[in-house]
Amino acid sequence: MLEHLPILQVIVPLLAAPACLLLNNARLAWLFACLAGLLSVLISIALLLQVQQSGVISYMLGSWEAPWGIEYRIDLLSAYVLLIVSAIGTLVLFAANSGVRQEIAADKQSVFYVLYLLCMAGLLGIVATGDIFNVFVFLEISSLATYALVALGRDRRALLAAYQYLIVGTIGATFLLIGIGLLYSLTGTLNMQDLANRLPLDSHSSSVYTAFVFMIVGVGLKLALFPLHLWLPNTYTYAPSIVTAFLAATATKVAIYLLLRIKFSIFGGDFGSGAIEPIFMFLGLLGVFVASTVAIKQDNIKRLFAYSSVAQIGYMIIGIGIGTQLGLQATLLHLFNHALMKGALFLALAAVMYRIGSTERAGFNGLAKHMPWTMAAIVIAGLSLIGVPLTVGFISKWYLVLASLQNGMWPVALLIVVGSLLAVYYVWTLVESAYFGKADASSTSSAPIKEAPLGLLLPLWILVLANVYFGIDTRLPLDVSASAASFLMGAGQ
Repeated sequence: MLEHLPILQVIVPLLAAPACLLLNNARLAWLFACLAGLLSVLISIALLLQVQQSGVISYMLGSWEAPWGIEYRIDLLSAYVLLIVSAIGTLVLFAANSGVRQEIAADKQSVFYVLYLLCMAGLLGIVATGDIFNVFVFLEISSLATYALVALGRDRRALLAAYQYLIVGTIGATFLLIGIGLLYSLTGTLNMQDLANRLPLDSHSSSVYTAFVFMIVGVGLKLALFPLHLWLPNTYTYAPSIVTAFLAATATKVAIYLLLRIKFSIFGGDFGSGAIEPIFMFLGLLGVFVASTVAIKQDNIKRLFAYSSVAQIGYMIIGIGIGTQLGLQATLLHLFNHALMKGALFLALAAVMYRIGSTERAGFNGLAKHMPWTMAAIVIAGLSLIGVPLTVGFISKWYLVLASLQNGMWPVALLIVVGSLLAVYYVWTLVESAYFGKADASSTSSAPIKEAPLGLLLPLWILVLANVYFGIDTRLPLDVSASAASFLMGAGQ
């Protein structure tokens, strides 16, 4: 059984999805989905331990050797991302039983779990496969499920958000597919490892550069890389809060993984060296400052943290733009840490949405008196987002600054610190409203607001405590990210 873990990582949620539909009962579907999620987490832990002990795992589907057959290839980077996606995805799933009650119609809740597991299977498949065309297939599985998940929101604007995401996602997938087609026409293979071996022979071909640009732009659209991010704010704002928590914590992390896989494992770290890094650096810094500035002006808190996500993606891109192993490690660290931050923040907003039916700023006035645990969670996760010591956010920012200074980029290090100060402002305004603001007279006359149910609070606080724990005991993310960065800088060989 252990030798089949790479395929089981994808098969478990993929087969569990239609089973949820057959159950035709929302609570039973939730329990079954949670079981599938737990199995996925256990498999990802086993894969990570196996890779750390024995090296890269190569699994051939149908015993057909690559490049003729499809290969699932699990190295340290993919095992690391599989753990993030399965663990955070399952924690959010635990909260879904309570979280979807107010935001998704009862007759659609079973369908929600089907779509959720399909999306999760697609994301895990992108990470596990060693075949670039299979990446496209799994990307489409996850994307189609995501469009439907977003459209489940009660607000009719969710339909428009889903449609916008559909258009942008289709354009991104088309760009990626064109790039894949160009590579196949040049090399005659779709296996990523085989591509990495054959591409150096054509590295100066204009078709190779064209394929690279198409693939990077396609992934950039999926990633919401500034200025290709315009689909993200509406998607995060109008999707059901549980969906937003899942997407913010996992989908963009898988897109970062795919960007790294294309840049380093397929084309090689030296491909376009000296040209692509300044572009990444510029777009990353621009994303941090523009998105953070726009976030400050938002009255809807989900939209505020949506723009914050664009800024945080900017930090990850900055790490790639630095162009060193330490910069790449900082990106991988922030990939892990940002999943914990945004998972916690959006789950807390799901709790607020559950009780007051809105995430508008006005509804947060004096809310800490009624929902102390939820607001305390937002405070701690917000401090992590800023980068306060003893939180995971500090570790990410510290390594980004170190990488910048090590490479002689003093202005970049300064800009990273200044960007964090913008986060201080918009997090503080929210905290000020919750703890020192006064609720409107109309809201105080209605029924008293209660704390969120335990089903939401437990997963939320597991993520909140993880923000603190991994900010103190950094061995797991530091060790894995350092080894994965070293592996990537060696062109994934």
